[in-house]
Amino acid sequence: MWLKCENLQRTGCFKPRGGINRLATLSAEQQAAGVITISAGNNAQGIAFAARALGINATLVMPEGAPASKVAATRGYGAEVVLHGDVNAAFGKLEELQAERGLTMIHPFDDPMLIAGHGTVGLEIVEDLADVDAVVCGIGGGGLSGGLGVALSESSVRVFGAEPEGAPTMTRALAAGEAVRLDTVETIAEGLAPPFVGDLNLLAAQRHVESVAMVTDDQIREAMRLLLERTKYVVEPSGAAALAGLLGGAFPVAGANRVVVVVSGGNVDLHRLGELLG
Repeated sequence: MWLKCENLQRTGCFKPRGGINRLATLSAEQQAAGVITISAGNNAQGIAFAARALGINATLVMPEGAPASKVAATRGYGAEVVLHGDVNAAFGKLEELQAERGLTMIHPFDDPMLIAGHGTVGLEIVEDLADVDAVVCGIGGGGLSGGLGVALSESSVRVFGAEPEGAPTMTRALAAGEAVRLDTVETIAEGLAPPFVGDLNLLAAQRHVESVAMVTDDQIREAMRLLLERTKYVVEPSGAAALAGLLGGAFPVAGANRVVVVVSGGNVDLHRLGELLG
């Protein structure tokens, strides 16, 4: 088993990949007006970082329960942060501010340029490591799994996804054949807990992701502890979900030669670390 350590990426996760790619496609007028998006934390940091790099003003709507460390980091990249309600209420606030200020909405996961940027994770894996049989990633909105699936679709690499039991957005969508909005989500992996997956992300999963498995919060804690003990990486719950699924035997990879687990991200509130590790 190999680890693709996106927890060591700028902002502690893979999100700047898609963020830079998406913002670079904006027109001069859109860049001048600014952008807005929503996130529980990691996407907020990715878009804020990308906006600062490209000289674009960014407004980030975040749920009031977003980790304080992620809120502070997002502000540290120069973005305006608006805290509002839970994740469902935050989407409503985003729409209000977008219309009021004339901002360009950057969808947190359902965007082709964002997905393409995230797909560079898959390209790097096959460039750096020969004979990869399978890649396992965490699934929230589906941006990373979609990017990996498309990027690796012409290879023999199998792609699997793990998502929190308390936020089974992709599992429900695959069963229904369409995106399904969850009324509530409850998991320690807030980075993998949007209330729905995107249409493009679902399509990519249907075509290119072999299977999606749910993992419990206790399994995620176990994976976090293992990463801390064996690799010395302090990884947030959403970053450990993929490993949790693999450790739980959720994927048919017993005969695989090389399996790569994408570890993303590394943005954990240190004052909550003891609680999260159990």
